Amino acid sequence: MQTQKTALIVYAHQSPVSFNAAARDVAVQALTKQGYKVLVSDLYAMKFKASATEEDIKGDLKNPEHFIYNNEMMVAWQDGRLSDDIAEEQQKLEQAELVIFQFPLYWFSVPAIIKGWIDRVLTQGFAFTLQKMYDNGVFKDKKAILSFTTGGMKSMFTPDGVNGDINVLLWPLQNGVLRFCGFQVLAPQIFWCPAHTPPEGRSAMLEAWSERLNGVFAEKPLSFAPTEYFDLTFQGGFSLRPEVKEKYASEPYGITTAQHLGKPLPPDNQTTAKQS
Repeated sequence: MQTQKTALIVYAHQSPVSFNAAARDVAVQALTKQGYKVLVSDLYAMKFKASATEEDIKGDLKNPEHFIYNNEMMVAWQDGRLSDDIAEEQQKLEQAELVIFQFPLYWFSVPAIIKGWIDRVLTQGFAFTLQKMYDNGVFKDKKAILSFTTGGMKSMFTPDGVNGDINVLLWPLQNGVLRFCGFQVLAPQIFWCPAHTPPEGRSAMLEAWSERLNGVFAEKPLSFAPTEYFDLTFQGGFSLRPEVKEKYASEPYGITTAQHLGKPLPPDNQTTAKQS
């Protein structure tokens, strides 16, 4: 008998009548209909604390003279001394096979309250170690999706648009946060400019999201440079191996949006999964 799958939606919008709220509700309905247990962390409603401080740790600090957040959090996680709000989010994340981040794009990134969730919940030890990252990451059996709204229209986020290539914008979040922790990163769900879209257009966006979620577990993740491409030693500088550079020397594009090797960026590297 197959056990019930769990999805976690990390949601950040202040208004219950927003398009983001509607996208969250569509995801809850679509996944529940498929038999998922769906957990929602409504960060604003929870008054989730965005800033990483000593309050995140119960009991004595390891080094009170020089507070180093990451070090203290790792020890507190090992000892079961993290604050209740962090421990609760970590428990949800442990259960989830699929994590959806639902938010409006703020300043080319996530709202501060989601950045606070990332900073505080994804502690060293729990979400990553220096041995367990990227392809070998702690969450390699989990999938993650960034689902977000933009203020600008799609053409503004193209390589020749005023805001620049959306693929470049997404790299720090998708590679630097999600894949770093091992997640299989699925293509982002981008709702372009819903505030200036007529009602029928907004409805069509939500229907497409619902339809996508029906087959979400069969989706291929985005492609990243395999960890084995790199010499993961201090001596090797954690750099691409010479034979990999040689292999890509004659290729028309770089490997990814960021490991571009001085070549044109592979098109839509952070927005579309490669079809084999």
